[in-house]
Amino acid sequence: MIELGVPYGDPLADGPVIAEAAAVARAGEGGFGLVHALQVAAAFIRDPGVDQAPPVVAMTYMNPVMRLGLAETADRMRDAGVAGLIIPDMPPEASAPWRAVSKGLDTVFLVAPTSTDERLAVVAAVSAGFVYCVSSMGVTGERESLAIGLAEQVARVKRHTDLPVAVGFGVGDAAQAAQVAAIADGVIVGSAIVRRQSDPVAVESFVRELAAAVRS
Repeated sequence: MIELGVPYGDPLADGPVIAEAAAVARAGEGGFGLVHALQVAAAFIRDPGVDQAPPVVAMTYMNPVMRLGLAETADRMRDAGVAGLIIPDMPPEASAPWRAVSKGLDTVFLVAPTSTDERLAVVAAVSAGFVYCVSSMGVTGERESLAIGLAEQVARVKRHTDLPVAVGFGVGDAAQAAQVAAIADGVIVGSAIVRRQSDPVAVESFVRELAAAVRS
């Protein structure tokens, strides 16, 4: 699965790498936002040179979605062939209007190390596709080591849902990706890829390393 990020909104959890990427995106001619990201996604999904493109999940904040309109966003995502959406600042309690217009799209919600069992049950009840398990508190970004107790955290989330559980925040290299893959159903790597985005060759090499580590 490929996650396509649109770093606009109120990024309270964004670390320096993602925050800088957002600033660069805004500074470009006309900016680069949700509409443009979905155009890129559609081009990738429909590229005849891409053999069996994996599901693409968009990630953005609520502001761009509200600005474009909930129904319009959902329509454009379906038209682009996108499989789902992650909106980190949309709590489950406020998600009913979005879920009402997003039929056919998976909406992924996040859980944190501090999430109570009651909260995990709420998230599990409205999640689709997978559950995003935030591995540590603080902002996004690479860490020297994975959080202590991550295996227990993933196991606790799994007790509340049959959906796949994917772990993100702090995964910065192939070795860490392999560690996460051993305890979770998916590995989410953001900052480490974004940091290399100006060099496509470096991105490709790094992603291949991650894929090989996860499959091993």
